[in-house]
Amino acid sequence: MAQHVRDIMTSDPATVEPQTSVAEVARIMRDEDLGVVLVTDGDDLRGVVTDRDLVVRSISRGGDPERTTVAGACSDDLVTVSPDDDLDQAVELMREHSVRRIPVVDHGHPVGIVSLGDMAMERDPDSALGDISAARPNT
Repeated sequence: MAQHVRDIMTSDPATVEPQTSVAEVARIMRDEDLGVVLVTDGDDLRGVVTDRDLVVRSISRGGDPERTTVAGACSDDLVTVSPDDDLDQAVELMREHSVRRIPVVDHGHPVGIVSLGDMAMERDPDSALGDISAARPNT
């Protein structure tokens, strides 16, 4: 069983700059089958935006998604882990902060994402969440 975040994280996460349009981020999510994109300023992590964030914090408020930037839709109160952190620590942070995904940063730079689904597939692959997380989405 994996013991560190690096063992199960998704490496090389999708990133966008804060001035990227909401519509462009939605297209990236669609094309790459993602539910989360990291918002970076240069090499530094600035925020996280999920598909739900796009709907609740941006699209539902009106405005042109081609002109509205992702800066206003992203979460900037970040909880992060390092690749060398224990999985138990990542689980505890998810529980404590009620988040399903945590960016993985190394010296301030994003290197991956670890999700609740990753944890389920690692710790209990035969569970319902493990099965759902491992399945390819129907498109």
